[in-house]
Order: sequence, then structure tokens, then C-alpha cells
Amino acid sequence: MSLLTHLLVCIFGSGSWVAINGLWVELPLLVTQLPEGWYLPSYLTIIIQLANVGPLCITLFHRFRPGCIPEVPVIFAVLVLGTTACLLFSFLWEKTSVVAGVPHSTAFLVLTFFLALVDCTSSVTFLPFMARLPTQYLTTFFVGEGLSGLLPALVALAQGSGLNTCAQITNDSITNELPNITKASFFLRAQNITLNPQPESCYLPANFSPFVFFILLSIMMASCLAAFFGLTRLPKQWELSTEDLLVSQVTLRSFQLQETSTGSSNRDSCTSVALPEEKKTPVWPQAQLAFIYTLVVFVNALTNGILPSVQTYSCMSYGSMAYHLSAALSAMANPLAGILAMCLSNRSLPWLGVITVVGTGFAAYNMAMAVLSPCPLLKGSRWGEAIIVISWVLFTGTLSYVKVMTGVHLRNLSHSALVWCGAAEQLGSAFGALLMFPLVNVIHLFKSADGNSQLCPS
Repeated sequence: MSLLTHLLVCIFGSGSWVAINGLWVELPLLVTQLPEGWYLPSYLTIIIQLANVGPLCITLFHRFRPGCIPEVPVIFAVLVLGTTACLLFSFLWEKTSVVAGVPHSTAFLVLTFFLALVDCTSSVTFLPFMARLPTQYLTTFFVGEGLSGLLPALVALAQGSGLNTCAQITNDSITNELPNITKASFFLRAQNITLNPQPESCYLPANFSPFVFFILLSIMMASCLAAFFGLTRLPKQWELSTEDLLVSQVTLRSFQLQETSTGSSNRDSCTSVALPEEKKTPVWPQAQLAFIYTLVVFVNALTNGILPSVQTYSCMSYGSMAYHLSAALSAMANPLAGILAMCLSNRSLPWLGVITVVGTGFAAYNMAMAVLSPCPLLKGSRWGEAIIVISWVLFTGTLSYVKVMTGVHLRNLSHSALVWCGAAEQLGSAFGALLMFPLVNVIHLFKSADGNSQLCPS
């Protein structure tokens, strides 16, 4: 039963962010086929932040009307909505319409909002639900949450999305391709065409279409829905938290004492006094709580908002292989950090502070290489490629470990603490994304390696 519960919790956790992570890993293929082109990531960033209205409403209800929102039905509704939206993506992702005289992929953008609403709301609903289970299952939940990034990444790698090659393009080759290329690609090539052969970056065809990718994403969301249904149908004793089990044991012991020693009022009175002592909820100093919530906000700002916005600038200067390795191995580091947390369960706050500082150091190196793009340190060197990949993996792994440990801390405190933990996660993610959007898209602080390599000193 314990193994089954761990499996269901892991699958349930994987549904927390699998939909939005799936969109991000599919972007290299989508930007070549949707009218927004390379502006599509910035649209996604804004839409995801708008979807934070979901967790905001849940948190406000929890604060001012505690207990008025039924937790289990809300999670069921969220998962059904996510599964339905993923299925609709399969058929509507390329549908466009004209808005203000400009073609837009309206169906894609609207469905993205609903998927973002699902995933953002999961932060303040999935975590509190885990308070019903013993503490050891929370670590399994975070392992599943890490898989929400790994599984779509593996599917995207199998699909071969976003891979390109360099080929010599001539007038004749473009003419021969004319029936098979889109209008956008035709006009782009027509503007750059010359009589002489010229090198051009060409996208390789994917192994399977976005339709198949979104079908697989729908299956992942449906599996999460089925796992949650299984968790709600488990025998009641498996839904009891550690504190509930302790209280039940004490209550049972009090009944046994009453049955075996009905004439001993002193023992009965001692038993009735001991029960409230066992049920006592731990009380933490405000400074410790503030420190933990600050860690949650800071770590999620780095991992979900700030660094993902510049990963291409940080890695692409070293080559496409460095970028793909950093993305894939970082996705693997997330669930591995959750597994490590099971073995290395040191939850002291000074230890978490040290690990956060170490992870921030790797984040600083990654950010520095993004700022130096297109001429980062050790460009053109195998050492440079290896260091940037290792830095991204260790950055993701260390801070994912901190996420798990802070969640376990707050799980042991109360159900309400987990609700506020989810709200803090979304606050940090939103802050990081909103901070980076103007730096990347307005101020243009970061420079792409494409066409800028000649600026690097020889």
C-alpha cells in the first residue's frame, strides 16, 4: 500500500506543471509555424502571469473565508480543465484569426491561459492536499513535480523539435521548395535571396507533429487526474497525516486504559490531560517563518522567472549542443534533487541558507554568461561548454533541493502554511518573470549570438 501511495503521489505531482512545461519545450517548433514567431515566448510569459488570478483568489478566500472552498472538488475541476485544454490544443493549436489587421494564433493563446490557470492554481491546491498524507510522501510529490519538466523534455527530444542545420541555399533550391514552405518563410527568403549561393540556418523536420505531442501531453494530464482519483479512494488510514495518526494512537490508548482500569480515576484523568499535549501544534518564531518564506520567494524567482528568461543567451553562444544538454540535464536534476532529499534530509535552516548561497553562485555565473553574450568566457572551448552545462545542472539541483526542504518544513507546521507556501512560490515566479521581461524585450540588455559572433575579439 505504501509503494502504491508513493506511485500515485508521484504521478499526481507530475501534473502540477507538466502542461506549461510542455508548451515551453515545444516552442522551438511552434515559433516556426505560428504567426507570432519569436515573439511567442514573450506572449506566453505575460499570459502565465495573468493566470496568477487563480492562486490569488484561492489565497484570498483562504485568508478571509477559511474552509469555504472544498479542496478535493477544486482539484478535480482543475485537472479536468487541464486535460480538456491539452486535448483541444491537439486540434486547435494552429488555428489563426485576424486581430486589428494582424494574424494571431488566438486559439493557442486562449488555451495557454487556461493551462496556465491550471498550473498556477496547482501551487495553492496540490500542496495543501498533501497535508492529508504523512510527511514522507511530500518528498515524493516534489519528485513528481520535477518530472513535470523532465517528461515533456524527453518527448521533445524524441520529437527533434527546434533542431537546425546549415545549408547552402540557392535560387533554384528555394524555387523547388516553393510548394512546401509557408508564406512567412517564402517572403523572408525572398528578401534575402541573391544570385550566389549563401549559407542559411534551416530547421530539420520533426519526427512527429505537434498534434501527437499535445495528445501525449493530454495523456500525462489524464494520468494525473486518475492518480488523484486513486488517492481520494485509498483507505482512510492512508490519508491520515502524521499528526492525525499520533492523535489516533493516543485516543486508542485512552480507551484501552478506561476499559482495563475503570476504577482508577487518576489514570483516566492523566490520560485525558496527555491527549491535548500530543495534539499541540509546533509554534515557530516569526523570524524563522519569515526566513523560510523569503527562501521560497527568492528560490522560485530564480528558478521559474529570472534564469529561464536568459537560458538561450547563457548557453547558445557555446553552441546548440551546450543549450540542449543544459536544458535536458537540468530537467533531470530537478527530480534527482527530490530523491536526494529523501537520503540527505538535513532540514536545519543554516544548512538551507548555505545551499541557497551555493545555488545562487551558480545562478550568478549563468547570468554573467548571458550578459556577456555573444562573447562569454571560454567561448569556442570545450571547457567553456562543459562549465556552462555543469553550472546549469548544479543551479537547478541545489535550489530544487531547497524547494523540497522548505516544503517539508511548512508541511510539519500546518495546512495553512502550505497554502501560503504555494502563494509564495507564485509570487516569486511572477516577480522574476516581470523583472526580466523589460530587460529582455524592451531594453534588450542581452544580445543573441546569431549574427553577432564577428563582434567577439579573435
